[in-house]
Amino acid sequence: MTWTKGLLPEGELARSRPGRLRHRLLHVAARLAFSGRRARLRLQAGWPWAEEPVAAFAKLRALPAPAG
Repeated sequence: MTWTKGLLPEGELARSRPGRLRHRLLHVAARLAFSGRRARLRLQAGWPWAEEPVAAFAKLRALPAPAG
């Protein structure tokens, strides 16, 4: 979680303690839906912190794959 804090979040989460970061990113009000061979994370529409994990996961997905 420590490297994730420096790499992914912006705004309030970038300045937060690791416990809060872990709580906001890993305790997501969502469900995992499978369609074909894809898994999608469906976030609850009224969840107050929905934008933060979406932005963090988008930045994670945009990172280049490791060489090798």
